[in-house]
Amino acid sequence: METNTGNLKSETKEIQIAEYTYDLPDCRIAKHPLQNRDVSKLLVYRGGEIKERVFDQLPLEIASGTKMVFNNTKVIQARLIFHKDTGARVEIFCLEPLSPADYNLAFQAKGQSTWKCIVGNLRKWKSGILKMPFFVDGQEFVLQAERINQLDGAQEVEFSWNHPELCFSEVLEQTGKIPIPPYLNRDTEEGDLLRYQTVYSKYEGSVAAPTAGLHFTNEVFAELDGKGVEREELTLHVGAGTFKPVKSEQIGDHEMHTEHIQVTRESLMSIVNAKGQIIAVGTTSVRTLESLYWMGVKLLTNSEEPALLKQWEAYQLPNHYSIKESFEAICSYMDKKELSLFNAATQIIIAPGYDFKVISGLVTNFHQPQSTLLLLISALVGERWREIYNYALENDFRFLSYGDSSLLMKG
Repeated sequence: METNTGNLKSETKEIQIAEYTYDLPDCRIAKHPLQNRDVSKLLVYRGGEIKERVFDQLPLEIASGTKMVFNNTKVIQARLIFHKDTGARVEIFCLEPLSPADYNLAFQAKGQSTWKCIVGNLRKWKSGILKMPFFVDGQEFVLQAERINQLDGAQEVEFSWNHPELCFSEVLEQTGKIPIPPYLNRDTEEGDLLRYQTVYSKYEGSVAAPTAGLHFTNEVFAELDGKGVEREELTLHVGAGTFKPVKSEQIGDHEMHTEHIQVTRESLMSIVNAKGQIIAVGTTSVRTLESLYWMGVKLLTNSEEPALLKQWEAYQLPNHYSIKESFEAICSYMDKKELSLFNAATQIIIAPGYDFKVISGLVTNFHQPQSTLLLLISALVGERWREIYNYALENDFRFLSYGDSSLLMKG
């Protein structure tokens, strides 16, 4: 019976992040999206061969019966900019809810909600309550922020507002800004409200977009549907940690951020019953699908914490179970607990040496040097990642969140 071994885990943890770098000039970073989502360039890598298309030609590259899996998370306007009476600017970046801790309940909360936040210019906010006026139908209301506790690298902040009918998500729409990536080196613009969301976004909770999905349009979906390509959705709320650089020399010393997953029983069974290959749209979908597999394995091996996958557990757990066995274990768990939604959290790190259990391919953008996302790409395509990225650099592809796209098949 084949299982993962401690040796594999050790070799992976000893990877030097300096080996996963390349020269990315600032001029190659896309600072703004193209006018039309689906006219971006598309690099296709399959069977060791690279070719170039336009994104609206993606359906030509996807076989009938393929299951494509999308992350339907929605980016929240998580940046709140307050000004003290002294004129000092304090920026609060909402990371995840604390009370209520459930994302849906937190966004529906009225009057008060407490969040884990990063605070910019914290030294200017040693005490007191920050206030921000906002207007609804010409009437002025006030959003207040109060520091409650210091958390590990963050702050616990209680928000309160005096509009009796507005829930927190509506308050954020009135007062917040879309948190575009820091490497764009510009302020949020009005166009980002639309373009830094996928056309299929549904469930609020992300502070960064699942950017591979930004290229899809209803026209591309119609072409995929007409070809017999099946689609499924799940939710992983993307945290600010997605931009966290790897500062340690070895990846074994890098602490992965935690991200939150939500998936229905119907979606799990849809993936189990896939007729063909499974292609994830975005690295967040990859992380979700692969994490769910290992969570099912934890249930099959009688784990007491099936809904939390720690950073290195995927390299330690038995790997001989099928997707069907794993996902059906989660469904049985949901039935037993009478759950309509499986809520989970993952810290998985996918790096060279990882054994993919669910996906055969990935639609994704081009990622930063020395990032965990680049490690994931290397785990999927091996050392050919260098050839792929060199081709993109030499052929005027645009990089990072608003950049061009790729279809990478495992092998």
